[in-house]
Amino acid sequence: MELRQLQYFVTVAQHGSFTRAAQLLHLSQPGVSSQIRQLERELGHPLFDRSGRTVRLTPVGEAVLPHARAALAAAAAARRTAQEFGGLRRGHVRLGMVAGAALTPPAELGTFPGLATTLAAFRQEHPGIDFSLTEDTTARMLDALRDGRLDLAVVGLPAPASGREGDDGWSALTGLALHTVLEVPLVAACASEHPLAAGTGPGSADSPGSGSDSGAGVPGAGGSALPVAELAGHALVSTPRGTGLRTALECALAEAGVDPAVGVEAAAPPQLAELAAHGLGVAVLPDPGPLPGLRVRPLTGPVPRVRIALTWPTGQPASPPTAALVAHLRRAYPGPAAAPAPAPVQAPAGTAAPSAMCSSAAAPSSTSRSSGK
Repeated sequence: MELRQLQYFVTVAQHGSFTRAAQLLHLSQPGVSSQIRQLERELGHPLFDRSGRTVRLTPVGEAVLPHARAALAAAAAARRTAQEFGGLRRGHVRLGMVAGAALTPPAELGTFPGLATTLAAFRQEHPGIDFSLTEDTTARMLDALRDGRLDLAVVGLPAPASGREGDDGWSALTGLALHTVLEVPLVAACASEHPLAAGTGPGSADSPGSGSDSGAGVPGAGGSALPVAELAGHALVSTPRGTGLRTALECALAEAGVDPAVGVEAAAPPQLAELAAHGLGVAVLPDPGPLPGLRVRPLTGPVPRVRIALTWPTGQPASPPTAALVAHLRRAYPGPAAAPAPAPVQAPAGTAAPSAMCSSAAAPSSTSRSSGK
């Protein structure tokens, strides 16, 4: 049997779909099916029950799966061990980022360089280390970290997410180091003629700089605070399921006893704001800043918050290039001083003490912008 066959088997088992596995592996579905059938012939047993709409493991498949995962982990460890002999002279880091990321800090935190600037500085120190950058949703990147397809990722999470049992459903964080780099509240944004715009005042996004004491502690948001429960019955604009922003919204709606009614989905907050300004619904997102035709109100009862974090697997030591990049990111970006640590962070070997702030390739800005995906 071959390692790639085991990788295909583990991916199909995790996602319950040959089609989805092929997409994640960047292969054709018939190619994945063919390789798994070869593996089944070699083992002498079917590994999957293909009779239903969802692919399920057979009893033999369930017994083989832990061994397949162990074999893949051992192969990855062997590659890392060999790489360590080269130190930091060469290497490759696979970095994931929330799709459409635009992470710059709120004005009160100052201005930080974008990720491209930070990576360029790292590359000057370590010219032999290459990068591959992948944009995806948080949920899929967490899977990729677990499967060994990513080395580290910048993810968006609902603020309470910690990986501890019962936090708010993000149990997939178990086994991952989670380092908070930024936490921002979400606001409601709608067109000026929308019924929910009535509570906005001179501090709305159309009147930047006027200020308001009714923003419930949300920088940049104007007008009176809007209870989350009042979103009931209104079409909402949000990012797709599997993103931290969407999860934070759904958690807040559930706490307020409101069923979500997301009518339009878009990949990134700037798109959400533009759609809302054109009357397609109420966008719930980090404060988008001034935009013609858009009214912004802080949310309350509860205030949904989204956390941006750097995360990587803790099951085995990180490769020297990955550990060096994590340490570089921590040195480059000061994180929120009062951010509560969601769980003890197990740093990869060779990293520096936490300091924290991961930004995207967006140009530095003094306004609050966060993908939260």
